[in-house]
Order: sequence, then structure tokens, then C-alpha cells
Amino acid sequence: MQIITNKKGFTLIEIMVVIVILALLAALVAPKLMGRADDAKITDARVQIKNIETALKLYKLDSGNYPTTEQGLNALVEKPTVGIIPKMYKEGGYLESKKMPKDPWGNDYLYISPGEHGDYDLYSFGADSAKGGEGKNADITNWDAK
Repeated sequence: MQIITNKKGFTLIEIMVVIVILALLAALVAPKLMGRADDAKITDARVQIKNIETALKLYKLDSGNYPTTEQGLNALVEKPTVGIIPKMYKEGGYLESKKMPKDPWGNDYLYISPGEHGDYDLYSFGADSAKGGEGKNADITNWDAK
């Protein structure tokens, strides 16, 4: 009977080197991935604004005008009961989801009609939920669409 005495394995030093390498990789990659989350939210807000603009155009085709500020964006999902009541309102509203989406930061989109920059202003205050800002905190607007 032969007894095998040669045990192979990793030493503590080898394991520690691998852990240090993994930690360095995580330190380099994590900030880049975190920045991507902010970029994705900004892109999502721009896409939602475009979708809401399409719904607003369809609303105008049926009613002859955009919803007033008083009616708000809710006019796209429920027939308005104040202001100019559209005679030809689309059954089920103008958004596929049948509800008004929130911006990616959980806030309502802001809507003013008539707007300062066109027939209407549609915007989100961005990550900081405050007017103005730069980078991820910048306002996302329909008149500055990129």
C-alpha cells in the first residue's frame, strides 16, 4: 500500500495575492459601472419625454389643442373634467401603460402649457430634484432634447 504524502494546495500568501488583485479590479471597475447607472437614468428620462411628447401630439390631433397646465399630463390617461374638454378623446387614453410614468428618480414630470419654450414645456429636474444643475443633476427637457 502506498501512502501519498505530497499534499498540494494554495498557501496563505497565494490566496492573499489573489484577493488583493480582485480588490484592485473591483476598485477600478465599480466607479465606471456606477456612472453608467446615472447615464442610463438620464437616457430613460429622455426616452420617456419623447414618448409623452408623442402622446401629446396624438391628444392634439383628437382635441385640437394640447392639455392645459391645469389639466396636466393626467389628461393623457383620463379624459379631462376641467378646462377645454376634448370632444374626440381616445378610449383608454394616449399612453400604452394607461398611467403617467414617473421620472427615473421617482418624481412626476413637469408640464406647462403654453410653455416658455414652445407650445408646452415638459421636463424633469434630474437626480437632485431641483431646478438647474449639471451632470447627473441637470434638468432633462423637451426643448433641449439631444
